[in-house]
Amino acid sequence: MSDRKRRWKLLRRLLRGFITRRFHLEAERLIPPGPCLIIANHVTNWDPLLLAMSFPETPIRFVASEHIFRHGLVSKLLDWLAAPIPRKKAASGADTVMTVLRALKAGDTVCIFAEGDAAWDGLTHPVFPATGKLARMAGVPLLTYRLEGGYLSMPRWSGKLRRGKVRGHQIGFYPPEDLKSLKGPEITAMIDRDLYEDAFARQRIEHVAYRAEKRAEGIERGFFICPQCGELGHTLGVGNYVLCACGMRLFYTEEGFFDPAAPVETVAAWESVQQEALRKLCEGAQDALFSDPDMRLREIGAGHRQKTLGRGTLTMLPDAITLAGQRFALSDIDSMAMVKAHILLFSVGDHYYEIRTESDRCLRKYLMAWQIIKND
Repeated sequence: MSDRKRRWKLLRRLLRGFITRRFHLEAERLIPPGPCLIIANHVTNWDPLLLAMSFPETPIRFVASEHIFRHGLVSKLLDWLAAPIPRKKAASGADTVMTVLRALKAGDTVCIFAEGDAAWDGLTHPVFPATGKLARMAGVPLLTYRLEGGYLSMPRWSGKLRRGKVRGHQIGFYPPEDLKSLKGPEITAMIDRDLYEDAFARQRIEHVAYRAEKRAEGIERGFFICPQCGELGHTLGVGNYVLCACGMRLFYTEEGFFDPAAPVETVAAWESVQQEALRKLCEGAQDALFSDPDMRLREIGAGHRQKTLGRGTLTMLPDAITLAGQRFALSDIDSMAMVKAHILLFSVGDHYYEIRTESDRCLRKYLMAWQIIKND
């Protein structure tokens, strides 16, 4: 038995009971016939561990956000146990793709959460457009894997675990010779089809209770425009209720729905309202769109080195973001993404930056505004 397989078995042995009980996880037991590329949907920060429970005999190298390599001894232990492949969010993924291909060629099994970001609204979003091309180039079988129930167990905006049910299972298994007969976009569409999960459509059928106290707290970190009055920054999760200064009061049920069902029944419906309201705000903006105090700006260099550039008020202008005496033109920002709910990452040329908040202030609105303005 190889050292990597021994370490994998050790990791699973240490975590299996905890993960299974904690999430009420039903994980299909899978033993692929050899190295393969696994592509899965992404719903929580625990997804790699949830998926790992399905693979007792197959060590998996996960493509993971670069920020996990910046935690000293913990990062070294993680690297020793699972040898994850770093990927800089909000940066070119070319180096990561080459590392993945080399790992597969060397006989490793690799897993990618190809949406790139855990879902905010309970819906699976399209994977990166080049995912199908990567699967075709890999020369190994493609295994698609879907987690169901994960979003309502731990919504990204909350981080608080709710006791309900999570299921993980294989959807498709495609030999390399079958992939060679398809074009990259066709494989990408096939992956999107296999991974798609609508947490609320499933709930309307299964009606699983996800039990926890203070279920609505933290929702303002992802949902910041009131669906009733349209004002920005006045919504707040308090206990099991979502409140707004306009008088809106929605009870967040154990099944993940709002009661009453108006103005919105789910966070997915709220997301659609919020996207449209923010688009109108961006289109008509002349001055600052919004700002938040006590933000920290860092530059991340080679070898995961961090350099703090300062603290201050983060401001979103129609053409730039400013923080700690730095101004970044939106047109110069090549890419932007988030880690968890409190870290915003972006790249400008060869430079890679991190904005972090230690409070419940909403960073997501900066990402969404940048996406709207950049695309327009």
